[in-house]
Amino acid sequence: MASERKENRRVIMARAVARRWLKKVATVEYRIRVFYGSRNYKNLPNLLRAFRDGKVIVAGVPIVSDLGIKADFDGIELWSRDFDGLCRLNGWLEKQSFDTTGIW
Repeated sequence: MASERKENRRVIMARAVARRWLKKVATVEYRIRVFYGSRNYKNLPNLLRAFRDGKVIVAGVPIVSDLGIKADFDGIELWSRDFDGLCRLNGWLEKQSFDTTGIW
């Protein structure tokens, strides 16, 4: 009985430590899903990587240095902590006739 309480206390303490650690290191992250559709999209992931690295400039969109890019068969998933930069990038993608999910 006593060892069961001790084990229970350890689990509760581990959860409390994990909760404090998560609150300290967790940050807000925003995401966009870009669908390819019928557009020629072969170089879009590479274009976005070059944009992130500062090698390409997109008109009216500030460089989003922490932009994450994951390409798969039907679209691209983009994520960043920079809400304003991601909003502008979303607007630029929609002007280029790409369908997006919007920021979530």
